[in-house]
Amino acid sequence: MVRAIRERGVKVRIITPGKDTDHAMTRGASRRLYGDLLEAGAQIYEYQPTMIHCKTLVIDGKWSVVGTTNFDNRSFGLNDEVNLAAFGEGLAARIAEDFRRDVAESKLVTYEQWKRRPVFERAHEFFGWLLERQQ
Repeated sequence: MVRAIRERGVKVRIITPGKDTDHAMTRGASRRLYGDLLEAGAQIYEYQPTMIHCKTLVIDGKWSVVGTTNFDNRSFGLNDEVNLAAFGEGLAARIAEDFRRDVAESKLVTYEQWKRRPVFERAHEFFGWLLERQQ
């Protein structure tokens, strides 16, 4: 994604779970990866009202992907995950509208905020990374 942003000017907007999640360690391990994306120009939002678990993707207002797969090696290679990819402007528009509503209830994370995260949070990210390496 970083290469796509930098080399082709792809606009990347991501919503991730906020503090209300069922997997705090996974959230911490994921947050450590924000830096490269944010620095490249991606917009990352953390959903605030409650836990969010949906995985959706809209490409150029025409392609949509909806499913259970997380964007990590465990989901791609080990877990029994499934996605639906569909071509159609109607479905893409509906998913994009849902995304816009969710962004309205999310907090934007800036690169500067991410760099200034507390030491405790960084330690939590490190332990999540150690567990991730055990896959």
